[in-house]
Parts: sequence; C-alpha cells; structure tokens
Amino acid sequence: MPYINVGEENSASIDLYYEDLGAGEPVVLIHGWPLSGTSWEKQISALLAAGRRVIIYDRRGFGQSGKPATGYDYDTFALDLHKLVTKLDLRRIALVGFSMGGGEVARYLGRYGSERVSKAVFISSVPPFLLKTADNPEGVDGSVFEGIRKAIAADRPAFLSGFLADFYNVDLLGGKRISDQVVRYNWNVAAGASAKGTLDCVAAWGTDFRKDLPRIDVPTLVIHGDADRILPIAATGIRTHKAVKGARLAVVKEGPHGLIWTHAEQVNHELVEFLSAS
Repeated sequence: MPYINVGEENSASIDLYYEDLGAGEPVVLIHGWPLSGTSWEKQISALLAAGRRVIIYDRRGFGQSGKPATGYDYDTFALDLHKLVTKLDLRRIALVGFSMGGGEVARYLGRYGSERVSKAVFISSVPPFLLKTADNPEGVDGSVFEGIRKAIAADRPAFLSGFLADFYNVDLLGGKRISDQVVRYNWNVAAGASAKGTLDCVAAWGTDFRKDLPRIDVPTLVIHGDADRILPIAATGIRTHKAVKGARLAVVKEGPHGLIWTHAEQVNHELVEFLSAS
C-alpha cells in the first residue's frame, strides 16, 4: 500500500496512506472528521469517469495513516498536504475539501499559494471561523466545543453514534437517502481513528481562516446543504462564498452535512461541471 512519510515521533515514522487513481488533471480529495478517504466513494467513480486523476489520502490519525499523539492543527495538516503534493509532484491540481478538509484547502492556499493549484472546492466546510469572539459574533460559543471534548473523552463510541445521526440527518433521510449499513460503516471507520487525534481535532475547529480565504486566487466553488446541522450554512458556506473573490455558491436543498453521500448525484454534477469549465 502506498504511504508518504511526513515526520517522526520517537521511534515511529508518521506516514500518510494515499491512493493515486486514474489519469488526467489531478484532483486531491481531503476528507472530513472523523472519517477517512473512503468517504469519497461516490465522488471517486464520478471523477474517474470524467477523465480525472484522483488522489485521496487519510489525514494523520485517521483511516490507514499513522496515528501520532501530536500535530492535530491546521498548520501541520497543511504541511502534510504540501508534502504529499510535492512528493507526487502534482501540478494544476484541484483541491477539494469536505468539512474539516476545507480547512486544509484554505490554509494550504493561504500559506503555500496557488503555484500548483488550478481550482478549489469547499464542500460542507469549516471555514471561515467557527469560534465566537468579539470580532466574530456569528461564531459558536467556546462552551459548545468544550462540551464536545468532554463527551468524546467520556464515551467516544457513544458520541460518534449521535454525531453521525446529525451528520446525515438520519431522522429525516434514513432509509431514503442513506441506509443503516452506511451509517454503521461510517461508525466503524470513525471508531478506528486515533482517540487522541479525534479529541485534539476539536480544538482545530476553532481555527481562524479569515486571512487565508482572501488570498485564494483560483476559481473556487462552495457547495453546502441548507439543512446542515453540523456546520450550518449561514455560519460557514455563505461566509466562505463572500470571502473568496469570484467564488460560486451551490446550495443543496435539504442537504445535510454528509451530502457527498446523501446527495451525491447533485454534488458530483456540480463538481464535474466546475472542474471541466475553462
């Protein structure tokens, strides 16, 4: 299996698992918390059919990547992505981030620029700034993040069950747009992630991307569901759309957070059309 080394911790190397599929202009898919690259199942087939080279990887601590005790912050995540991009010598790439993965897209472009990047896509993504502060009254109170951390520390498997129910709006879409088996599979992936990484990532959700977004100078697409319970569109997608000059916003009606599965046909149409445009 292919791995890229991004560092070391004590006697162990920190390696990122990745898959490099197909041929054509490259698309890098960056998954959300607490899942892995496997969550892009429905997008991979659509992008390959559209003649794209598709690269997925598992964030440190998740999926089949190494599970160190450190590095669960966006500066490190962006550096990990940079190492992947340079090691594979990728050029004219489209960076596509889902949920937490949108943070990597923003921080990578804010820090490393667009020399190797042709387009950017934010799907149900975390930017621009979730934490409520004096200059960000639209954010979420810090006590909410503290409550999540306490719930994960107390009973991570139970927390994940409730989280995934809201991730897919199972009470409304279960048995219609998503099966119990898919939710269970997601739970298995999430439960297999690093407990330390799962917990530490909560602090990263409060990262401020407001200086990164205006630096994005490539065509950008924002896809977000109007029924997202995890990252409500008013606090995230709409604000990201406004912050990136010339960005296009595609709102998925009744789309939950996990719309890359529940509304895959619509997401894939928007994604392929955007990537195909000159």
